[in-house]
Amino acid sequence: MSAPALLAIAFTTCLLCAAGTAYVLLRDRLSRQRIRRGLESAARETELDAQPESQSSGEKALQWIRRHLSFSNSEKLRERLRMAGLRADWHSGAYTATRILLPVLALGSSTFLPEFGFFGAMTMVFIAYLLPDFWLNSMVRRRRERIRLALPDTLDLLVICVEAGLGMDQALYRVGAELAIRHKAMSEEIAQINLEQRAGKPRLEVWRSMAKRTRLEDMEAFVAMLWQSERFGTPIIRALATFSESLRTARRQQAEELAAKSTVKLIFPLVLFIFPSMFIVLIGPAALNIMHNLGGLFD
Repeated sequence: MSAPALLAIAFTTCLLCAAGTAYVLLRDRLSRQRIRRGLESAARETELDAQPESQSSGEKALQWIRRHLSFSNSEKLRERLRMAGLRADWHSGAYTATRILLPVLALGSSTFLPEFGFFGAMTMVFIAYLLPDFWLNSMVRRRRERIRLALPDTLDLLVICVEAGLGMDQALYRVGAELAIRHKAMSEEIAQINLEQRAGKPRLEVWRSMAKRTRLEDMEAFVAMLWQSERFGTPIIRALATFSESLRTARRQQAEELAAKSTVKLIFPLVLFIFPSMFIVLIGPAALNIMHNLGGLFD
């Protein structure tokens, strides 16, 4: 079978899979609108597993595809989206649709480039399928880095607010408002903390959830400090000031370490790029004059 025929078969198969998946996603979205908005993900997964016997084999096959090919809005996907700062309901659907449509578009584009061949088209489809995942991981890393850089300022503002007489919850609310422009990611996390505390969650559980979302060692250490402070009765202002100072010291030591490493890292660019250029500029004219003078002697 020729390569164009294989590409046409693969393109038709992808279109059918995309249409079936879109049907399942739309059907699932309409069914979720009939249930309570605050239904937990575990209940939704249980409802998907416990299907009535009256379902047709086609519907069962489509639901199997949703569960096993990552086309469903699983809790793991929602957790990754929350780590990237994407908390809206439509974000998971947009991510899934992008992961489905990009391979189809890549396959359709490859049909106009016959020089790629069958394996080139399959490579494009594979890369297009992985692109949304790479993009999401990049967003998660950038957000974690922004939160890590904003943590010292957040602790300093917390110390100032608590010293001024505010409680921990009121201080968090004020700090979140102050950081809304300079450190938007940290402000969003603090707003999420305030919402969860208003919903009735304990303070330590809320902070543990934030540490789990960010996956930062500094945040985990901060949560451990809060737990020890409440357990042993240590004044929160003293604990915050001590932790803030230790965090600043660790950041300063890390900056000094990076500065010490920079001299070693500069050796390779200097030797490979800068020194050859300097030798050409400084020694080049003298070498040309010497060659010209020596050539005149032999003539």
